[in-house]
Amino acid sequence: MPDAMIQHSVLFLTLLIHIARGQVSYSIPEEMAKGSMVGNIAQDLGLDLQRLKSGKARLFARDDTEYIELNRNTGLLLIREKMDRESLCAKTTPCALHLQMILDNPMELYTITIEITDINDNAPSFQKKDFRFEISESAVAGAGFMLGRAFDPDVGTNGLQSYSLKPTDKFRLQFHNQADGSKNVEMILQRPLDRETQSSFTLLLEAFDGGDPVLSGTVQIHITVLDINDNAPVFAQKEYKTTITENALKDTVLTVVSASDADEGSNSVVTYYISDTMDRNVADMFLVNEKTGELILNGPVDYEKVSHYELNIQAKDQGGLSNACKVIIDVLDINDNFPSIKILSSSHSVTEGSKSGTVVAMLNVDDLDSGVNGQVRCFISEDIPFAITSQSSSFFSVQTEQELDRERESEYNISVICTDEGVPALSSSVSLRVQISDVNDNAPVFEKTNYEACVVENNTPGVSIFSVKASDADWNQNARVSYILEDSTVNGVSVSSYVSVQPDSGVITAMRTFDYETLKDFHFRVKAQDGGSPPLSSNVTVKITIQDQNDNAPQVLYPVQTGGSVVAEIVPRAADVGYLVTKVVAVDVDSGQNAWLSYKLQKATDRALFEVGLQNGEIRTVRQVTDKDAVKQKLTVVVEDNGQPSRSAVVSINVAVADSFPEVLSEFTDFTREKQYNDSLTFYLVLALAAVSFLFITCVVVIISVKFYRWRQSRFLFQSNLPVIPYYPPHYADTGVTGTLPHGYNYEVCMTTDSRKSDCKFSTLGGQSVLVVDPSFTETMQHTIKKNNSIDGLVSTESQKPPNSDWRFPPNQRPGPSGAGVRPDEAGAGAGVIAGTGPWPNPPTEAEQLQALMAAANASEATATLGPRYNLQYGPEYRQNVYIPGSTATLTANPQQQVPQQALPPPQALPPAEVPKAAQTPASKKKPTKKDKK
Repeated sequence: MPDAMIQHSVLFLTLLIHIARGQVSYSIPEEMAKGSMVGNIAQDLGLDLQRLKSGKARLFARDDTEYIELNRNTGLLLIREKMDRESLCAKTTPCALHLQMILDNPMELYTITIEITDINDNAPSFQKKDFRFEISESAVAGAGFMLGRAFDPDVGTNGLQSYSLKPTDKFRLQFHNQADGSKNVEMILQRPLDRETQSSFTLLLEAFDGGDPVLSGTVQIHITVLDINDNAPVFAQKEYKTTITENALKDTVLTVVSASDADEGSNSVVTYYISDTMDRNVADMFLVNEKTGELILNGPVDYEKVSHYELNIQAKDQGGLSNACKVIIDVLDINDNFPSIKILSSSHSVTEGSKSGTVVAMLNVDDLDSGVNGQVRCFISEDIPFAITSQSSSFFSVQTEQELDRERESEYNISVICTDEGVPALSSSVSLRVQISDVNDNAPVFEKTNYEACVVENNTPGVSIFSVKASDADWNQNARVSYILEDSTVNGVSVSSYVSVQPDSGVITAMRTFDYETLKDFHFRVKAQDGGSPPLSSNVTVKITIQDQNDNAPQVLYPVQTGGSVVAEIVPRAADVGYLVTKVVAVDVDSGQNAWLSYKLQKATDRALFEVGLQNGEIRTVRQVTDKDAVKQKLTVVVEDNGQPSRSAVVSINVAVADSFPEVLSEFTDFTREKQYNDSLTFYLVLALAAVSFLFITCVVVIISVKFYRWRQSRFLFQSNLPVIPYYPPHYADTGVTGTLPHGYNYEVCMTTDSRKSDCKFSTLGGQSVLVVDPSFTETMQHTIKKNNSIDGLVSTESQKPPNSDWRFPPNQRPGPSGAGVRPDEAGAGAGVIAGTGPWPNPPTEAEQLQALMAAANASEATATLGPRYNLQYGPEYRQNVYIPGSTATLTANPQQQVPQQALPPPQALPPAEVPKAAQTPASKKKPTKKDKK
């Protein structure tokens, strides 16, 4: 095109600008010179030139072609390279460049559309320089000859508009519309030819466009008239349709066309060929077999370039007659293009707690396929708090979907995958790395909701018990945890005097020695605080449990071990196997297995006679008692707990195997003497004992003399007016005694050696076979018996009674020294003799009355000297682990006298009255022990 025409077009350039929502459009003609202005983008978008500079404004094009450039200083869009609309868009209308202008800080995106308008710079042209036809003279009017069509790359009014044929006397033009809007030209014979008149002639075909000025192109048509051939080839169908996938292999047979000729001989031989088309490359892309009519693919097919082909195939016989058919070829798109992802802008760090919707990256995604194969969707492959939003079909933004938490994830690798809708789908991916900065939004958290620890009693102060641990999900200084002991009290004392907490490690240390028997457990709270600003904290409850150690030995509650008396249990010789002699009662203030007690018989005079219950401590006979068994039996029982190491206590029990009290008394005299001599006495103690014995003997002699003198003075009175003294049978049964032994014994002995220094011992067992004998009392008793052989009514033996299950007596009903049913204040002056209700079988003799009177006198003097008697009815009462000697059955309390269960009271020993030790009398020296002889 001449330069004058271009300048003329520029003078009449119409610039269309449209701005809406960040979008601007321009319209320019093609072939503008380099450096020409397209428009002022800053003014059209209302942007400041400084914003273009600070935002680093830049243009982005999909195909990376740089036809347009941006001048940041002036805001002008300039032509960088001359543009040919036909090269850029071919027949596509409208032809436009789609650009994006991107600004940073903050990110902004603007769309720029530049439409390139066509100018009439191309004239129509034909593919061939001339057309040659051989037409038989027999051709009838209306026969058609395809000429194809001219090609004009311009569009619109500047494109191909019309044809003209000269001369028009024999032929005329006929047009056939195509799917793409073009027209194929066919030359129609208007009247038959006469070879004899004119064997050949030439026609001129001219094509015109609609430009101003009009441009045209011409081609010559050479026609040769052949001899008669009255039958032309006829196709089986006028139109053939077929499809082919893009990227099909070369030599693929698309379809087969078929034509037949009714002539014979050489006039019936048909050959096939492709008619002229407007596209120069079609002839090279498809081939037709001249003989078979197979349409073969000869080159690559790309749907993204051409999706539809129409071919005209002619069948020609050797007589020169021909016919044409149309072959329509549709190219099927396949998904052969991957989406293309480009990162336009991205951020590398985001603060946790940022609002949802914060943009971290902007992407451009394109897919060259069409239809569903070119539809792209993008997503994030992992379940992370980010989402992708689309501003258009090709631009995507990666933004936060919710508030971020650095403690849950400190860094994200965002994998963005873009996939098309093809089958199979093709996808591309890109990775974005975003770090999350920390804020102090998490308080320390303890590993447990509460802590429990154990410490063994008697620990060393300063020892570490255990440690608490708290973690903070924050980072650096915000996650630095310190531990603080919260102020509280334990038993009124500050907890800091019990334990301490290390601020850095959380180690809890004992500040004192713990005693399980005093303190079983205690609670306190520990606070964990981080180093943030402001700091956050949490607390936890800690329970310290004191574990018991076996640091207490068992304590024997019964039998009570006294220093000055011998405790003896009486077993009658008629006792059966399993007879309950006594029961050892012990307790241990420890707990658990440290307080589990077991009883073992360590020593015994006769091991074959007694056994001890391992769990209950009951001492029972294991065989029948015989007359050969020794009267005095000494048992040593060991009470041992179950601790590690175990602790134990030893109790000694004296058992008397006898049926009468005198027998027991005589045997235990030696028993006590042996014990006395077994003690390691010093020389001074022996000397003091000798002096006391001498004084005692002197006092006894004086008292006996005075008594004898008084007796002689009152003899006359006794003979004239003797008092009536009741007689008690030897086996008198006291109805108030409810003991469980087969023989119930109730002894009351009161002796005195001096009116000023009297010694009185009482033992009221009330159904328990226990005999308490003091050594000094034993010697005095023997001496007195020798002096008063006629006085033998001092001991009264109760008869046997069946065991009573209700053996616990209230204090006002317990058996006293005077027998059942008689209170101490009702015993009278003759309390030394057991009172009863049985009648005398025979009147008492004078000797019996004298003996009773002497006993009453002695008892009266002893009572006046000693004061009120000591009664065992006020002794300790054990409501747990209670035993009943002499019974083989386990007794239960009377339901009408149930007593609430309670802990065992501390043992209350019955202290014997302090008396001076009597000197040995001749009677006491009759049975010297082996130790005495030594």
